[in-house]
Amino acid sequence: VSLEAGILQPVQVEQFYSAPAVDTVDQQLLPILEAAPSAEPPDPKTCSPREYLESYIFPVLLPGLAELLQQAQKENCFEGRRTKFIASDFLTEWLYNKNPKRKDESFTEFFSIPFVKDWLKDHPRPPIPLSLILSEEEASIIIQSFWRGYRVRCDGEIQELRQWQKKLREERNINKVVKEFWTKQEAK
Repeated sequence: VSLEAGILQPVQVEQFYSAPAVDTVDQQLLPILEAAPSAEPPDPKTCSPREYLESYIFPVLLPGLAELLQQAQKENCFEGRRTKFIASDFLTEWLYNKNPKRKDESFTEFFSIPFVKDWLKDHPRPPIPLSLILSEEEASIIIQSFWRGYRVRCDGEIQELRQWQKKLREERNINKVVKEFWTKQEAK
């Protein structure tokens, strides 16, 4: 979609099927938005829906969508089916921070935006699965440590030790002994 002089030009279907040159991909996918014409924008209350979109919505939304695509590419969203990147969160944060009414204010993170805080109080999100949070290295360390622990616990001598500890806990009421030990230590 190209935006020239405030008017949207129809996109040719062939553009989507042809393989563009590498250096022109960014220019085709993420157009540089030109300034709106010097003519005064139409009255938002009396203009047609198309004029309203072209004059008030698209000049703000299209740069945000371009930033969204660049961020999604940085987050490798196009390489896998699942990702921790939430596009609507990014776009909300971007639009909030680029609002001309907030020009002199500092950058605000998504979860610090007032209306987002209010919404999340009433509609909490489920936790993000570890498979999306952890890197491959961190996940492999957790899996390997679990597997090493499992293999050690399967060893006969370790099984015998664990049975002895269980029996000791049951016979001597180990919780009481530990509690008494710490009371004596604190009294010193």
